[in-house]
Amino acid sequence: MTNTSTALVTGANKGIGREIARLLAEAGLLVYATARDADRGRPAAAGIAGEVRFLQLDVTDPDSVEAAAARVGELDILVNNAGVMVGGEDPVAATVDDFRRTYATNVFGVLAVTNAFLPALRRSAHPRIVNISSGTGSLTQSAAGVFPGGSGAAYRSSKTALNALTLFYAQALPSFRINALAPGLRRTDLNERAKSADGDPAEAAAGAVRLALLADDGPTGGFFSWDGTTMPW
Repeated sequence: MTNTSTALVTGANKGIGREIARLLAEAGLLVYATARDADRGRPAAAGIAGEVRFLQLDVTDPDSVEAAAARVGELDILVNNAGVMVGGEDPVAATVDDFRRTYATNVFGVLAVTNAFLPALRRSAHPRIVNISSGTGSLTQSAAGVFPGGSGAAYRSSKTALNALTLFYAQALPSFRINALAPGLRRTDLNERAKSADGDPAEAAAGAVRLALLADDGPTGGFFSWDGTTMPW
């Protein structure tokens, strides 16, 4: 990557997304920092040093996705960070609406945004996609009891689906470097547990930026922790 590279980060008005945008801008890239809400996203982008442009983007709205893609002619890096957690119940107590709303952002939104920006990414000499996943999406760890009880079923299964989507995109686009990141529990607005967490969002963002700036011989179709270690599927 060079300092003329261009990146786009979804959900960049706060938390990990804003830190990713900040670190990419700090590295000399032109960064499109996107958010669903312009009133929140515009000042957040303006507060980041470097060449950062706000772009309104609601990943669940096809018209918004199409309009955003039409405004970005060149793109080297796409970071699919926008995510939600709707309800924290196990599948017995969860509602279908919980699942629909969660998947709309965490899975279908990633598919819509990625496909919309593929024409721009295909024009890049070094296309990179980073999907912000979760360690709770690891079926191996869930089966081993690391995340017991089946709670957060909508969110956790959406991240499992996102991991699969990451692998499938990597297989379909072998010239790209496409990977998923487990950021660890961070102090964000995702849920009450995250709000009180000790984890610094900037630490997770640094892991995402490492994947965004991979060399051409770097891994693709992988699932990695924020510290660079490989995560089990």
